[in-house]
Amino acid sequence: MAVHSAVVHATVHVPQERQSVSAVEDRFRAASPGIPMSRGVLQHMYGLAQRTVAPPEEQPSDLAVHAARSLLEESGTPARKVDLLLYAGILADMEEPATAHVVAAKLGLDCPVFDLKNACNGVLNALEVADAFVRTGQYRRVLITSAEVSTRESRWSVTDPDEVLGALPSLSTGDMGSAVLVSASTRPGILGSRFFANSWGWQAATLPNPYANHRTMGRLEIDSARLVASFDGMPAKVRGAVRELGVDVEDFDLVCVHQPSVPFTRVACGWVGVDPSRILSTFPAHGNVATNTIPLQLATALNSDRLHPGDLVGMFGFASGASAGVVICRW
Repeated sequence: MAVHSAVVHATVHVPQERQSVSAVEDRFRAASPGIPMSRGVLQHMYGLAQRTVAPPEEQPSDLAVHAARSLLEESGTPARKVDLLLYAGILADMEEPATAHVVAAKLGLDCPVFDLKNACNGVLNALEVADAFVRTGQYRRVLITSAEVSTRESRWSVTDPDEVLGALPSLSTGDMGSAVLVSASTRPGILGSRFFANSWGWQAATLPNPYANHRTMGRLEIDSARLVASFDGMPAKVRGAVRELGVDVEDFDLVCVHQPSVPFTRVACGWVGVDPSRILSTFPAHGNVATNTIPLQLATALNSDRLHPGDLVGMFGFASGASAGVVICRW
């Protein structure tokens, strides 16, 4: 009998602290005296109302563990039944060992683990990997975890007005942890996935390794226009992949797209060919939560009765690098 993989559940851990867009702008002005910044610019340019902020003592592994514990409890999955744990966050507790080890230790797991990283598409790529492992019989249950503490990379201080546009994206990020469980199934769950890359565009958004360049801290640099341009040709490939997988965009009961800002969400919807009104908008109340964006939309849909067994779900990711991908599943 053929073995299929299915997404069993998705959860997020949302830190309690909120930072309003006005508080973010006020802090930037205080740290960058003499640098002009119009009031309301973050809301106008990005659609940000507030962002989530993790406690300073919590590391990415802590946020991932909070989400994973909730997922295991809500899905009725004993920790001993997890066969593989993946960590797909951009930010990590340390360079070595893999943060997946830290997450597993805090959860009390003794299964194999490894980190998987591809900017904001980490979780989507982890779904692709989990699907392959499960269908080939390597593992039966794969726990995908992720977390970001991106607010700690906020560029509060600039000395040159020309640096403001490059700094603004870092002020719109949010902190969060997430977990997704993929399990063996007798019915088709994950129906297919396709990924594409324009690696020539990697310089559009970077967070350097501080050790590689003898720095004390990496600095997030994003050229928004250059980043959008780095996706050249990918929208057509993504739409073609959906057709290749035998699905029409109108068939989806739920569509999830990466949401680094409200304007980019609209752009991504245009690329995919879906009306923005069909998307669960998560950015304004959380900020850009990077790898957690797709799990956040899944969890929001589950909690708001927008996602039911048998629903067809399309998950679309666009990440710096640049990469684009789609994962289609039957819930």
